[in-house]
Amino acid sequence: MRVLGKHIIAELYGVSKDLISEEKAVKEIMDKVIEEANISVVGTLWKQFEPYGVTGVALVSESHISIHTWPEYDLVNLDIFTCGDPKQADTAFESFLKYFKPKSYRHYILDRG
Repeated sequence: MRVLGKHIIAELYGVSKDLISEEKAVKEIMDKVIEEANISVVGTLWKQFEPYGVTGVALVSESHISIHTWPEYDLVNLDIFTCGDPKQADTAFESFLKYFKPKSYRHYILDRG
């Protein structure tokens, strides 16, 4: 099988509500992660839920990054898929961990192809 991309699916547990309740805070983290991973953004779409919670999707040249937050459960779900340099997905994931500081997480790595 020829590997065409790396796909990381993750659940971050025990994330501070202050970091994941409002679109502004989540977007700032996503922007930092994208910059640190040197990923090219085509466009983004964000949804602020009431009373709190955020969904965001970044369409990137290499594929996509999506994030869904549940502040009531201190939970963040991530989907990072890159079909360029596989290190970009790894860097993005490590950056999300650095900024969200989860108490624990689980993740799955899929070679796409």
